[in-house]
Amino acid sequence: MAPPLVAIVRLATASRVLVLTLSLLARLLFRPYDTSASLHPPCLSSPSFPPSASSSNSTATATAISSLAVWDGVHFARSAECGYEYEQSFAFLPLLPASIALLSRSLFAPLVPMLGYRVVLVISGHVLNNVAFVGAAAYFYRLSVLILKDSGAAYRASVLFCFNPASVFYSSLYSESLYALFSLGGLFYLFSGARTVAMIMLALSGSARSNGALNAGYICFEALLQAYDAAIQKKRPMWAVQALVTGFLRSTFVFLPFFAFQAYGYLNICVHGDTDELRPWCKAKLPLLYSFIQSHYWGVGFLRYFQVKQLPNFLLASPVLSLAVYSIVHYTKLLHQLFQSTSIHEQIIAIVDGRLVEAYESSDVATVLKSEISTGPHNKKQGNTEVKKRKSVAASAASAASLDSNVSRGRIVGDNKDECPLLVLPFILHLTFMTFTAFFVMHVQVSTRFLSASPPIYWAASRILAPARGGSCKRWGYFVIVYFVAYILLGSLLFPNFYPFT
Repeated sequence: MAPPLVAIVRLATASRVLVLTLSLLARLLFRPYDTSASLHPPCLSSPSFPPSASSSNSTATATAISSLAVWDGVHFARSAECGYEYEQSFAFLPLLPASIALLSRSLFAPLVPMLGYRVVLVISGHVLNNVAFVGAAAYFYRLSVLILKDSGAAYRASVLFCFNPASVFYSSLYSESLYALFSLGGLFYLFSGARTVAMIMLALSGSARSNGALNAGYICFEALLQAYDAAIQKKRPMWAVQALVTGFLRSTFVFLPFFAFQAYGYLNICVHGDTDELRPWCKAKLPLLYSFIQSHYWGVGFLRYFQVKQLPNFLLASPVLSLAVYSIVHYTKLLHQLFQSTSIHEQIIAIVDGRLVEAYESSDVATVLKSEISTGPHNKKQGNTEVKKRKSVAASAASAASLDSNVSRGRIVGDNKDECPLLVLPFILHLTFMTFTAFFVMHVQVSTRFLSASPPIYWAASRILAPARGGSCKRWGYFVIVYFVAYILLGSLLFPNFYPFT
């Protein structure tokens, strides 16, 4: 058998082939409800990368490919080609448009003379997003193993993620794939100890989707763990202050791309805009363009979607919302049991000390070997001293971690499959906020893709699908499978043909 990570990569690739095939078949067999996506008015200003002369003579193939940009994909492709021309276009964050523009001008540039720039943009977006999804699935598996300490549950959850109900969006000209890649990758590196890489990746997730800025909360959680360990366990209050300050700065960096884009919109519309009268949001104390666009153009707001005519959309979102609520309740109960059986102090110390051992095993041994090889005759004694010192530090860390071995290897890491580690807590808090926002504030049908990159949903679903469970759990397992399969089929049929789907 292939290693689990390789198997997940293969499954993710197969799932993209399946979704793309179903989408293309649906497009060939059915007539799109709205064909306006094929309309392509010229840019208001000269594009920075003008199409070639032959691209204006659109062929049937080019038109068909270009029309694959539907729904929000039209806006992303337009922004990549023409920049941000209209106020409402600033609702679509810049990472995806910038990425597909870069690909179109480099790797896929030879196709521009044959197909035209817009068509190549659409091709670049589809290739980029499908490749990014495969990377996101790999990070999902690695993150799940790291948090759950259960390779079986991590594998089942990753398979579910590969075939998630919002799959069609991960293979289309949408920002979901890039967001999942950088958010899941950033969280994996954060809880692995590579904080700088994590900070950069989480900041990139915030430039893909606005909710990526919420990932700063994970950095705050990790900083609190470090500060608690420094202040309580190591009795180093200055280290605790340093951990908190560093965590604050890293969190601010995660927010930076989103607010920088808002500042860019303010300069373009409020400062250098062509209109004589300032837009209403320009006069606000905090001129936040994104929230104004969501409210003014899409009617997003607290309880504004609670209308009788929207009942079908609530029904459409009910499966993912139900699964989200189940996962929140389930892990909240398990965390409550965990706190009753083990003190929070033991939990934090076991997590931090366990990482020290992992850090030694992964990196310090290589450093010791390198120092032994590079130590000359004059420094050999000093080199041996350093080796002993490093071994002593690692032994101390291992000893500290093993003091609560029954905790760190039992209740914390989940030898009992009905318990969960403390590191699940920030994921549940994040999912709770996202679920509340999706139900009470947003267009509720968007919940299916809005929550689709949240790991606890798949962790909880994998628990339902775990082997050797009771009859009721087995029935719910069938429900989960039917839900995932049905939404993949519905999405592949409806979405490419411009019919409403989440």
